[in-house]
Amino acid sequence: MMMDIFSGFDSLNFTMMQLTQILWVLSLWVILIQNTVYWIFSSWSLILIFPKKTMWEQSERSYGSSFTAFSLTVNSLFCFLILINMAGLFPYVFSPTVHLMLTLSLSMTFWVSFIYLGIKQNFSKFAAHLLPVGAPFYLNPFLSVIELVSLMVRPLTLAIRLAANIGAGHIILGLLGVYMSSFIFSSWTFFLIALIHTGYFLFEFGVGLIQAYIFSLLITLYSDDLACYLPNSNMMPASWNQT
Repeated sequence: MMMDIFSGFDSLNFTMMQLTQILWVLSLWVILIQNTVYWIFSSWSLILIFPKKTMWEQSERSYGSSFTAFSLTVNSLFCFLILINMAGLFPYVFSPTVHLMLTLSLSMTFWVSFIYLGIKQNFSKFAAHLLPVGAPFYLNPFLSVIELVSLMVRPLTLAIRLAANIGAGHIILGLLGVYMSSFIFSSWTFFLIALIHTGYFLFEFGVGLIQAYIFSLLITLYSDDLACYLPNSNMMPASWNQT
């Protein structure tokens, strides 16, 4: 039974689509969604444009939009995560977002880019912002270490949050599927579990959308810290405002 549940985390157990095939197909779909006006009727394009428009507006409000193709990159990432999360809910389709291999690669790519740009713009200000303004001098060494650790764990928390939420939902769906197969000859019990399974499937559908939005939203919020490292900026990093 346990092997049936956790087999969903092994891409080799799936016969319909392997990991590389899923990534290629969904990457193609992201390109098509970004250009819906050219290939789909206007009545249906509104459904596909809504998530794209939502994240586009959010990324345009962030400081990262001043960099070339930042909004397009975050918007494509958002659509990509939605498609992966939705596809992983269906049987015999592997979901790569349950693995840190993918989620950590995505978060590390953006995080390293932000760190590089911050150091490139103003290294002295980048280092100075590791120490909160007005802190007692005897706490400076400890606060600097705490700020550095909080900065370093950002990509890890992003990756774990997405993988844990999606993976937990898949485990519960697997449990419900195992119980459904056990009570297949008991009509009332089977119907009750099937009803619960359907409701939880819809719930996981919403979780997949929300987690894709949160992942992309935090990327845009982390990009706002870059504005603090400009030579004439008096802004504080967003992480200070969160604490």
